[in-house]
Amino acid sequence: METIVLYPSPGMGHLISMVEFGKFILNHHPFFTVAILTVPPSFNTGSTASYIDRVSATNPSITFHHLPSVSLTFDSFSSMEVVIFETLRLSNPNVQRALQEISSTSTITSVIIDFFCTPAFSIFTELGIPTYYFFTSGVCCLDSFLYVPTIHRNTTKSFKDMNSLLDIPGLPPIPSSHMPDPILDRSSAEYAYCLDFFLHLPKSAGVIVNSFESLESKSLKAISEGSCNPDGPTPPVFCVGPLLATERGRTGSMDECLKWLDLQPSQSVVFLCFGSLGLLSGKQLKEIAIGLERSEQRFLWVVRSPPSEDKSKRFLPPPEPDLESLLPSGFLDRTKDRGFVVKSWAPQVEVLRHKSVGGFVTHCGWNSVLEALCAGVPMVAWPLYAEQKFNRVVLVDDLKLALRMNESEDGFVTAEEVESRVRELMDSKEGESVRKRTKEKEAEAKAAMSEGGTSIVALAKLVESWKLPRLTI
Repeated sequence: METIVLYPSPGMGHLISMVEFGKFILNHHPFFTVAILTVPPSFNTGSTASYIDRVSATNPSITFHHLPSVSLTFDSFSSMEVVIFETLRLSNPNVQRALQEISSTSTITSVIIDFFCTPAFSIFTELGIPTYYFFTSGVCCLDSFLYVPTIHRNTTKSFKDMNSLLDIPGLPPIPSSHMPDPILDRSSAEYAYCLDFFLHLPKSAGVIVNSFESLESKSLKAISEGSCNPDGPTPPVFCVGPLLATERGRTGSMDECLKWLDLQPSQSVVFLCFGSLGLLSGKQLKEIAIGLERSEQRFLWVVRSPPSEDKSKRFLPPPEPDLESLLPSGFLDRTKDRGFVVKSWAPQVEVLRHKSVGGFVTHCGWNSVLEALCAGVPMVAWPLYAEQKFNRVVLVDDLKLALRMNESEDGFVTAEEVESRVRELMDSKEGESVRKRTKEKEAEAKAAMSEGGTSIVALAKLVESWKLPRLTI
């Protein structure tokens, strides 16, 4: 029996897309089995337990190996990224034991890891197992990550202090301050971890990306030509997307908001949602509410509680929001005929595919971007964390698939800005232009995942690369 081992990081956006990749492999190459190593998070990653249960129940060729938890003291860590890297570094002994267990009954053909799992890279390569990265953001971000070591060698400044536009092959000009949050300060622990990942990328057997070729052709060309990694080898890149989760399980809130959408006119509703970890201040939530009310547009809005001011709780899930206290007095009553507010979570894929939804205000997480494109829904880009500001530059300036939400230097967005951008998206020539471009990409995404499409061909090439001599541990 030939087994592909997948090792995702525990974050919802990372784990789900990698599991979907495992399902994608089996749908087209069912002679494999897939073993997935999961690390139990002791921090807020978004809920994945019910999703894993459903995948286990419906996909007998996928097995989950739940690794033991590791102990961390959150007070000593500066960011969620460092917490994740440290959790996975401390899990290395558990990974080794899981590999031995898997290899006792099957041959491990290859291992595919998330970039947060770089601390385990040497475990696999020392055993002679071909090791690939699964990249959960876009090719554009991969392009920049391959180029960062070059920038690192040529300057002593941090990105946050450069105050300049970066000229990275295959990308539009990127403001240095818009590079991903974990690498803005080169003296930080997260920067050191990320730089280690960037340096490991060319050492991998290849990089698998949740994207499709026609979406990011310029970045792909820069990578294949080696221009974003001028001093070393460039790993092969396999675009196998878009991979979207379709098994989330139905909930009461899911039925409720979809029933509300059923009653709305076609493409009349703007959907606002900020990812599994996106939290906004109480002041910002009130400003959004004022802007939505003034816009006179129909809306479906997912509201979460603001981040805790208690530092000991900063990595824990927020409590259920109290809408009456968080939103302006009377807002829910005044907007009840054209607005619907959901607490904490909504079934995003199903919402975006609904015929009533005509726009999406998003944090620019890559999974959310792909879900919008596959539904043909144009976006307003409002980044909050991670690589989302970088994604916005590409989406707005290069791909023309989103409008820009303009914020102040501290990230605050006014009610006037919310009102203007929502109206522009839903009822203007600029919004219509973005809508047309998005519909074109929707068709291209479907073609990529159809028989003979670029993503199916890329998967076949990847599987062919696994047919080299393999090692039984």
